[in-house]
Order: sequence, then structure tokens, then C-alpha cells
Amino acid sequence: MKNILITGGAGYKGVLLTAELLKLGHKVTILDNFMYGYDSILYLIQDPNLSINKVDIRNLKQNDVSGFDVIYHLAGISGMPACASNPHSAESINVDSVRLLVSLMSDDQLLINASTTSMYGFSTVICNEESIIEPVSIYGKTKLVSENIVQSRANSISLRFATVFGVSPKMRHDLMVNDFAYKAIVDRSLILFAGDTKRTFIHINDAIRAYIFALYNSDTMKGGVYNVGSNNMNLSKKDIATNIAQYVKFELIESNLPDYDKRDFEISFDKINKIGFTTKYTLDEGIRELIKVYSYHIQYIPYKII
Repeated sequence: MKNILITGGAGYKGVLLTAELLKLGHKVTILDNFMYGYDSILYLIQDPNLSINKVDIRNLKQNDVSGFDVIYHLAGISGMPACASNPHSAESINVDSVRLLVSLMSDDQLLINASTTSMYGFSTVICNEESIIEPVSIYGKTKLVSENIVQSRANSISLRFATVFGVSPKMRHDLMVNDFAYKAIVDRSLILFAGDTKRTFIHINDAIRAYIFALYNSDTMKGGVYNVGSNNMNLSKKDIATNIAQYVKFELIESNLPDYDKRDFEISFDKINKIGFTTKYTLDEGIRELIKVYSYHIQYIPYKII
């Protein structure tokens, strides 16, 4: 049994990671400011190994961090639009709070950091962990700086996640697959900008599996940075829309206007694959799950499940 702290533990990935670690028998403390309330974690409250600490990541004190074997750092402003709309908060939360967290940790505490492939920005070659990184957004820039802070200590692992999709007790509707599915089901239409540009994607269940994999393989992985996803899920925006169209009837409108989001890249996941981590969940599985959730927004939706 490990004593584990999860910053942002009530969030989209955090609540599912908390549930999985509790299931594995670990003691878990959620550190979160709970700005979206407590609903996402209510189903976990009765677990005697769960503790709650309502703290803003920017206001950490030594006693918030001390005594834990492992710290998962998930708290932050996530996504390009959210960071662009509030760049000052993006800097203070995504960078300054990470610097504070690292300063409070002892060398023997393992830090597993939630990083992102979004920092690769725009590239005409397949990117790996050694590629030159030139972020094209405030989100990517702040996450790169924070990753460098994390990796300045030896006992750290940074996981550069592909864009996550799927269902969680604390839903995020802004993630691309989730957003496209919501618009297809609720709005019955989707306007596609720069449809040929590529991103890389991962089911939320696989993201949680990667966090657990890092915990149990920390001796091999510590000190390293790892892209987390699947080589066969480097997909264009149009690929995502086409996959959703297998299950939902909606109008797809392809716009010739430029997209303010300039990201366009493909990622290699060979490094983490070589040490034993591979994904299990498919895009279709995620889409079918999202259909079940978002169909509750309307009375009727003509869709089929294969």
C-alpha cells in the first residue's frame, strides 16, 4: 500500500484515477479546490482509504505535500481555449504552482506529472520525445515549462498524453472527440475547420491505465518523459467526424475559413510501447459511450450501436 496524493483529483481524469488506486488498495488523498463542486467524487466518499483536502494548488503548504510516497500532479488549466482566455491564470496555475509543488517535495517522493502532446504544436515529421518542441499555444507553452520544472528532479515521470476522450463522473465537453460527439448528437450538425489537420487521441480508460503503469514501473521510467497514446490513433479532425457519422445522423459542414488552432502533428508512442504499455480501448468504444451520455440531452436521436 502506498500513500498517494492526487492534485486535481476531483477532475476529469483525477476522479477515475482516484477510484482505480483505491481499488488497488492504496491510500489516496484528493487535493482540489473543488471549484466545480463535490458531485464527481461522492460515490467514493465511503472508502476509508480516501481523504479530501480542499486547497488551491497555488496555495500549497509543506503539510499539504509531506508524508506521501507518490504525488500525481493533474491540477491545472487544461486545453488551448481555456488558457488563451485567461493567460495570467494559465501561467500561475500551470507553471508557478508546479514550481511551488516541486520546491516542497523531498527527493524520495515520486512525482508523476500529467503533461501533453499538445506542446508539439505544428510538425511535418512524426514527433517523438527527442523532437524539437515549438508550442503554438499558451497551453502548450505553459505545459512545456512546467514539464521542464518537474524533470529537473530525478524522481519524476512526465506523461505526455494524447488528447483524451470518453466518459467520466466529471465530464469535459471541450475535448475534441467529446465536443464533436456532443454537437453531432445535440446540435445535429458540426462545422469542421481545417479538417485534414491531425491530432492524436486516447481513451480515458487507457490514460488511467498509463498512470497506474507509471506507478508500478517507476524504477524503469523515473527521470523520463513518455508520449502516451497509440500509433494507430493519429487521426485527422475529419477522421473523427467520419467515425461519429457511423452512429449518428448529422450535417457535416466543412469550412474553408482558417482555424485559430494551429496544431497539426503525428506522434510516435514507441518509447512507452517498448517498456510494455499499449492501449486497449478504441475510438469506437469511446464514441458509443459518449452517445449514451449525450443522448439524454434530447428526447430522441436516430443512432445505431454495432
